[in-house]
Amino acid sequence: MQLAPGTQLDDYEILGSLGAGGMGEVYRALDPVLKREVAIKILPSFGSQNSDRMRRFEQEAQTAASLNHPNILAIYRFGFYQGAPYLVSELLVGETLRQQLERGPLPVRKAIDYGVQIAHGIAAAHDKGIVHRDLKPENLFVGKDGRVKILDFGLAKLIQPQPETAATMTHATEPGVMMGTQGYMAPEQVRGIDVDYRADIFSFGAVLYEMLAGARAFQRATSADTMAAILHEDPPAISRITQTAPPGLQRVVHRCLEKNPEQRFQSASDLAFALEALSDSGISSGVSPTATAARVPRRARVWTTALAAIVALAAVAFFVIAKLTRAVPMRISNYTQLTQDGHAGIIQGLDGSRLYLLPAT
Repeated sequence: MQLAPGTQLDDYEILGSLGAGGMGEVYRALDPVLKREVAIKILPSFGSQNSDRMRRFEQEAQTAASLNHPNILAIYRFGFYQGAPYLVSELLVGETLRQQLERGPLPVRKAIDYGVQIAHGIAAAHDKGIVHRDLKPENLFVGKDGRVKILDFGLAKLIQPQPETAATMTHATEPGVMMGTQGYMAPEQVRGIDVDYRADIFSFGAVLYEMLAGARAFQRATSADTMAAILHEDPPAISRITQTAPPGLQRVVHRCLEKNPEQRFQSASDLAFALEALSDSGISSGVSPTATAARVPRRARVWTTALAAIVALAAVAFFVIAKLTRAVPMRISNYTQLTQDGHAGIIQGLDGSRLYLLPAT
C-alpha cells in the first residue's frame, strides 16, 4: 500500500515516506489536533493476510505502549486503514545504530553512553516482565540529541503474565521455536529452549562488543556456522582488535556473552550500574590521572590553593605560639597606659623589650 502526501489516514495527514522494511512501510504524518509530527507504520497488504505477522504487529504495539521510558519508542495509537493495521509512534530524527556502525567502531565514551541508555531501557522492559528477544543495531535508534531508543517489540515475550496482554504476548513462545536474529541470539535462543531476561543481556553484549570492536562478535560464512559459534566459541578478545577499550569494560562485555545464563549479569539494572561506574571513574576517556586532574574546574583549584595556604599559616602560627609559651617570662619594669579604660598600653621589660597591648576589635 503506497500512500501519497496529503492522504488522510483517519485523523492524520500523510506528509511523505520515511522508508519500508519487512514489517511495514513507515510514513511521516501530521497530527492536526496536537500539532505535532508523528511516524506511522503500516503493515503491507500481504502481511495483513498472514495471521502470524498480523499478531506480531499488534503485539509490538501493545508491548511498546505498555512501556513508558525515555529509551523506548513511544506508541500513540493502533488502528486499521482500509483493512491494513497501522501503528502511530513518536517521530525519531537521527539514524539507527547499524548506520553508525557502518562507519566504524564508536569511541569508548560514546559506546558506554549508548550502553547505559540501552541497559536502562531493557531494565524498564524487564521490570514489566517483557523480554525483547531481538536486540540488535537495527532495532536501536540514535536521535540527533544522542538519545537511544529501543525499537521493534515484535518478538517480545512476556515472562510475568499481565491480564491485559498475556493472551497476545505468550502465543509466540512455544519451546522448540527459534526466535531472534542470527549473530545476536543467546545460546538458549539458538537451541529453541525457553528464555528469560538474560537472553537480552547476551544480545546486549553482542551489540556492545560490536560498538567497541567495529566487528560482530559472532559472524561466520553461513548461518549454521554462526549459530555454532554462539553455542561453542568465544569471540576474539576486544584487546586484540582495539587498544582503546579499558580492561574493565572488556570484562563487562565478556560477562554479558557468557554461554551459561547463570554466569551473566543477572539483571539489566546491575549491567547499567557497572557501565555507569566505568564512566564515572573516567576509565572511558583513556586518560591518565594527571590529565584528569588537569580538567578540574578553575574555581575548585583556587579553593584548593587557598585551603593549602590557610593550613600552612596555621602551622606557622602554632609553632610561633609554642615558642613563645616556652620563652622565659618577661620581667616588667614599667607599664604605660594608652587609653583611659586601660585596655591598651605598653609594657616595658627590664631588658628594654616592649610588648604592646591593643584593645580587642
